[in-house]
Amino acid sequence: MRIVATVRIALRALRRNKMRSLLTMLGIIIGVASVISAVSLTTGATKQVESQVQSLGESVLTVFSGNQTTGGARGGWGSAPTLTVDDALAISKVPNAVAVSPEVRDRAQVLANGLNWNTQVIGEGPDYPQIRNWRIASGAMFTDQDVRGLTKTAVIGKTVVDQLFPNENPVGQTLRVRNIPFTIVGVLGAKGFNLFGQDQDDVVVIPYSSHMRRITSRTYVSSILVQAANDKVIDQVQQGITETLSARHRSREPDFTVRNQLELMQAVTETSKSMGFLLSGVAAVSLFVGGIGIMNIMLVSVTERTREIGIRMAVGARAADIVVQFLMEAVTLSAIGGMIGIGSGIGFSMLISVWKHTPAVTPVEWVVAAFVSSGFIGVVFGFYPAWKASKLDPIDALRYE
Repeated sequence: MRIVATVRIALRALRRNKMRSLLTMLGIIIGVASVISAVSLTTGATKQVESQVQSLGESVLTVFSGNQTTGGARGGWGSAPTLTVDDALAISKVPNAVAVSPEVRDRAQVLANGLNWNTQVIGEGPDYPQIRNWRIASGAMFTDQDVRGLTKTAVIGKTVVDQLFPNENPVGQTLRVRNIPFTIVGVLGAKGFNLFGQDQDDVVVIPYSSHMRRITSRTYVSSILVQAANDKVIDQVQQGITETLSARHRSREPDFTVRNQLELMQAVTETSKSMGFLLSGVAAVSLFVGGIGIMNIMLVSVTERTREIGIRMAVGARAADIVVQFLMEAVTLSAIGGMIGIGSGIGFSMLISVWKHTPAVTPVEWVVAAFVSSGFIGVVFGFYPAWKASKLDPIDALRYE
């Protein structure tokens, strides 16, 4: 009951000077609101990037072919024909490599239904949807038999459907790629844009064998997609791929490179951590400034209420009671400021989210941390004024005018 009575006294004291109390809380409000809004927008953006990385596939490794030098100009990874279908078959035997797809990429003008569209035409294996975590919206994926038979079958993305088959079911219809007719056997589910700003749905997927023999007449593949059993063995699989290809190619220097999605995810995570540290610093400075404001006002309050303190002591209040009273006022002041700041921060981040069409996610742990921190600021910066009030001499305090 004493705590409840002390809180009531604190609220009554704060209501006496509403404007001063509000201005004192302003530092805490602005500090907490800025941190909550920044964290919400940053967390939302990070989750959006993480979901885009996951849309590229989970536990996926990509093997790129080597580079070639022409006239002193180095072409970079993927410019040299160093990877073959046999390399992909060898990689499929690496332990914990659960899915492999040789990949051939090209762009071409495609025609269907009296319409045409320039899109990305890629040759893949039947495991492609599994590797990329890409569902088949309608129809089915082509099979190993289609790969062996060089069949003219295709699976297309939603953007191609919208451009060539508006308001129609494309499954079973014919799509011409470089004047070669391909039968559409499936439609990929919509994925949208990826992390690099590319429309993932603007694609036509055909068997890699058909692409190499019928479209481009290549004897090599651009890259090889590999899915590991899980993230825990991805490094092991990467090492196995490196050893397998090194043994097969027997070149002085590696003529290939292996990259995994985990590296990209770790880069995103590190960026998020760096932003978190930066926000923590901003929060510390903002709350420190707000705490100084609380200490200043509480010292003024002690001076103004010196006679009141003397009367309380004269009727039996102990030094500890005076400390608790003024400490409770400081904590109440900062806690209310923290709650208003949390609400303002969440509201502001939602407005920015609607305005800029970006996701905003407010982590519960940050809300709790902000509230606890604001209360802690009240304790730390309110202790000295409370201690000073408890040390007043009752006789001098009663004489104070």
